Amino acid sequence: MNTRLGKRLETMFPEKRLFLKSDSATRFVRLGTGTQIGMVAGAAVLLGWTALASSMVIFEALGSGSAREQALREQQVYSERLNNLSEDRDARLAEAIAAQERFNLALRQVSEMQTRLLESEERRAELENTVEAVQSTLRTAVDQRDQARAQAQEAMAELAEATGSEKTDKARIRDLEATLGFLTATLGRTAEDRDTLDADYALAMAEVEELLLTSQISEERNDRIFQTLEEAVAVSVEPLEAMFREVGLSPDRILQEVRRGYSGQGGPLVAQTLSTRGLPQDELSFRTREILVGLDRLNLHRIAVDKLPFAMPVQSSFRFTSPFGYRRDPKGGGTRMHKGTDFAAPLGTPIYATAEGVVVKAGWHRGFGRMVRIKHAFGYETLYAHMTKLRVKEGQRVSRGDRIGDMGSTGRSTGVHLHYEVHESGKPVNPMTFIRAGKDVL
Repeated sequence: MNTRLGKRLETMFPEKRLFLKSDSATRFVRLGTGTQIGMVAGAAVLLGWTALASSMVIFEALGSGSAREQALREQQVYSERLNNLSEDRDARLAEAIAAQERFNLALRQVSEMQTRLLESEERRAELENTVEAVQSTLRTAVDQRDQARAQAQEAMAELAEATGSEKTDKARIRDLEATLGFLTATLGRTAEDRDTLDADYALAMAEVEELLLTSQISEERNDRIFQTLEEAVAVSVEPLEAMFREVGLSPDRILQEVRRGYSGQGGPLVAQTLSTRGLPQDELSFRTREILVGLDRLNLHRIAVDKLPFAMPVQSSFRFTSPFGYRRDPKGGGTRMHKGTDFAAPLGTPIYATAEGVVVKAGWHRGFGRMVRIKHAFGYETLYAHMTKLRVKEGQRVSRGDRIGDMGSTGRSTGVHLHYEVHESGKPVNPMTFIRAGKDVL
C-alpha cells in the first residue's frame, strides 16, 4: 500500500533539478519528492490560514461597526440627557437666585414697615401722654374755677352780711369777675387744645391701623416667599446628599470636614433682642436664620462636590473601550486587574480635571506614558495616563473643569485613549461609580 502511494506521489511530484549558472561555475539544486510535497503542504496551510484570518477580520469589523453605531447612539442619548439636566440645573439656579432677590426685597420692606410701625407707636404714646397731661390740667383748672366761684360766693355773702347790700365794694366784685373771666377763657382754650389733641390721636390711631394692615399683608407675602425658599433649599440639598450616599460617603461627615476648612469667624458681639416674654423677637427672624442655615448647608455641599471626582474627564465625543475590573491584557499578558476606565477619542482631545485639587505628578511614567496625578480632599486621588501633551505642572492647584492635557497613546498603549483612575486612601475604586452619581446633578 505504501509502495503504491509512494509511486503515485513520485509520479505526481517527480524529482527535479534546478541549475544555477554563474561566470565561474554551474551549480544545481535537487528537489526530491518529499521536499516538493512539504512545500505544497506548507503553501496550502498558509493559504488556508490566510482565508480563515481574513474571514475573522471581516466578521469582527462587521460586529464592531454595529457596536460602534450602537455606542454612538447611546452616547448621543447620554449627551442629550446631560444637556437637559444642565438646563434644569440652570433653571433651578435661576429660580433660587430670583427667590433670594425676592427674599432680600421682602426683608427690606419688612424692615421699613417695622420702622414706620415703631415710629407710629412712639407718636401714639406721645399723644396719649399729651392727652393725659391736658386732661389733668383741665381737671385742675375746673377744680380751681369751682374753688374760685365758691370763694366769690363766700366773699359776696360776707360782704352782704357786713354791709347789708351786695352792691358794696364794687371794685372787689370787679376783680372777682375779672378773675372768673380769665379762668373761663383759660378753660375754653384748654378745651380747644383737648379737642385738637383728640383729633390728632384719632388720626394717629387710623394711621396705626393702616400700618398694621399693611404689615399683615406683608407678612403673608413674606410667608409665601419663605415657604418657596425653604422648599428650594430642601430640593437642592437632597440630590447632593443622595449623590454622596451613592458613592458610600456620609453627608454629615463630609460637611464636618468641609467646615473645618472653612471655619473662620469674627466681628463684635451684639446682644440678642428678646420680647417681654423672653422669646426671640419674631418668627420672621427664626425662619430667616433657618433658611440661612439651609443655604449654608447647600453651599458646603457645593464645595464638597467641587472637591470630589464626580465630573467626566472627557467632554467631547468618545467611546468606552475598557471598564474597571479584571480583563484580558491587550498586550498578551494574560488576565490582569484593570484599575481604571478607558475613554477612546481622536488624538489631542482635551482632558479635564474631574475635581479641585493639587497636581502631585506631571510627567513620564513607565507604562502610563505621559500622566498626571491629582490629589483631592477627603483622601481621594485621580490619575490620567497615556496623554500626548501635558498642560499642568507639579504643585499647581487646579479646579474642576480645568484642562490638564491632551489625549494620546504614550506608554504601554494599543491606541489613542485616556486611562482614568480614582483612588480612595490609596486603593483604586471604580471611576464610573462617581460619574454615574454625578450625572444627574452636575
